[in-house]
Amino acid sequence: MLSSFNEWLWQHRFWLPPNVTWAELEDQDGRVYPHPQDMLAALPLALVLLAMRLAFERFIGLPLSRWLGVRDQTRRQVKPNATLEKHFLTEGHRPKEPQLSLLAARCGLTLRQTQRWFRRRRKQDQPQLTKKFCEASWRFLFYLSSFVGGLSVLYHESWLWAPVMCWENYPNQTLKPSLYWWYLLELAFYLSLLIRLPFDVKRKDFKEQVIHHFVVVILMTFSYSANLLRIGSLVLLLHDSADYLLEACKMVNYTQYQHVCDALFLIFSLVFFYTRLVLFPTQILYTTYYESLGNRGPFFGYYFCNGLLMLLQLLHVFWSCLILRMLCSFIKKGQMEKDIRSDVEESDSSEEEAAGAQETLQLKNGAARGPRPAPTDGLRSRVAGRLTRHTTAT
Repeated sequence: MLSSFNEWLWQHRFWLPPNVTWAELEDQDGRVYPHPQDMLAALPLALVLLAMRLAFERFIGLPLSRWLGVRDQTRRQVKPNATLEKHFLTEGHRPKEPQLSLLAARCGLTLRQTQRWFRRRRKQDQPQLTKKFCEASWRFLFYLSSFVGGLSVLYHESWLWAPVMCWENYPNQTLKPSLYWWYLLELAFYLSLLIRLPFDVKRKDFKEQVIHHFVVVILMTFSYSANLLRIGSLVLLLHDSADYLLEACKMVNYTQYQHVCDALFLIFSLVFFYTRLVLFPTQILYTTYYESLGNRGPFFGYYFCNGLLMLLQLLHVFWSCLILRMLCSFIKKGQMEKDIRSDVEESDSSEEEAAGAQETLQLKNGAARGPRPAPTDGLRSRVAGRLTRHTTAT
């Protein structure tokens, strides 16, 4: 059954242009072509990268964070409470007020004490700044190394400067060892990110990050198998050019160097908008949609590749909107605030402030305004005024 499915899945009519078979991409006469099974080496390499990451974060990232002045906030530990803990783990982290009242009655606590317990319990699960810094520093190191390495691999290639050359003599394009190792390392890195997703810092765009990582892994595997390495390498280089700036901006944001963070954020925004909203649609999407066909008709791999690239572009637009929101805040306040994708930490006084605000609102609505003054333009007021003036004159 498995062999039959594998044979059906890898039919050349799915992945290769019309009138092209897998037999034409077999190694011969010293000419080496990419083969799908080559990508299996990315799995053990991903495990090696995970081990390297753990060692880097412990022996380099953590000491570096302390040297740069990154300090974790002191968090008050909650008192053990089996009833509240069970509700926190099974029902949800943010119970509504009716649930809070019921839980408070069960535990013999006041409503405010119960709210404070849940707030401090939520804060215990939030990652500390040093953890965020270590993650950002590892990604910064990889993205920067990958960008520099990819640029050195592609700098002398014609398709870097003219994307239409990606389709020259396609699919009969030989595989270069440097391109293979760079591609394999990138795939292994994204596989390691997928493995670490449950344990890494979860931001508000967690779902979009999961979609992005899966799309990248599928695109890289497909592009390698179908010998679309040239256009795939351009997509990788384009993304790496902005990713290391983002991670550098995060690292500095966790320190006290606010002006450096502001400058990096502006540079990153410009690079991101230019590469993701200008170069990607006008160079990558254009050449894959129009110039890739040439004298050949469309096939399944053509639609599959362009569909995934369009999904990537939608993610680019989504993240561009987030960056624009941060830019607007930056222009108004003169400095960059924390990453809007991050969860906001709750202070111990947040509940009291909310209660005070509610009381103030009640006062404004008339709860303690006192008696209202009588109107001065009625008949009784005019008569009373005349009597008063007459009495005064007398």
